[in-house]
Amino acid sequence: MGQEGSHNEEMDLAQIQELCIIFMKECPSGALHLHELKRIFGVQSTSEEESLYVETIFHSFDTNQDNTLDFLEYVAALHLIFRGNLEDRLKWSFKMYDKNGNGKLDRQEIIYKIKNRTSNISMTPSEICDRIFELVDQNNDGQITLSEFMEGAQKDEWLMNLLKLDINATGWVIQNSSLI
Repeated sequence: MGQEGSHNEEMDLAQIQELCIIFMKECPSGALHLHELKRIFGVQSTSEEESLYVETIFHSFDTNQDNTLDFLEYVAALHLIFRGNLEDRLKWSFKMYDKNGNGKLDRQEIIYKIKNRTSNISMTPSEICDRIFELVDQNNDGQITLSEFMEGAQKDEWLMNLLKLDINATGWVIQNSSLI
């Protein structure tokens, strides 16, 4: 399937540089806190879905787990969101689904993510979950590993389209950032 359609809206270099300048202005100490990242991306306190999305981004890239993003962690997040290849985006998407961090997805984690997004699919979350497991859980153990997830997503167009919002965050950031 390649990267076809994985970058619906590319953010240009000038926009990325602007976000880096914003980081330096907002965080002269070099430490970006979650509430500051939400402000940079224009997340309203009333939007639980957007707030959860930015929190997941934040915690995914806070590699030293100090509850702040330093400049390198921030740049790594921007790079993945705006320029990352399909494989990197799928790995990140998997991490977003893997709520308990055990490296495997179970039905509860899949249904949680499906329920917490708007979708035009005429299937129930349980039916969507069943279909995902049929397509991806190769050994039928009731859990999806990273390799099963990546292989299944790349082989099945329906699944890739379902994951599209998680894989391609560029459009969301462009639309929601009040400072770009």
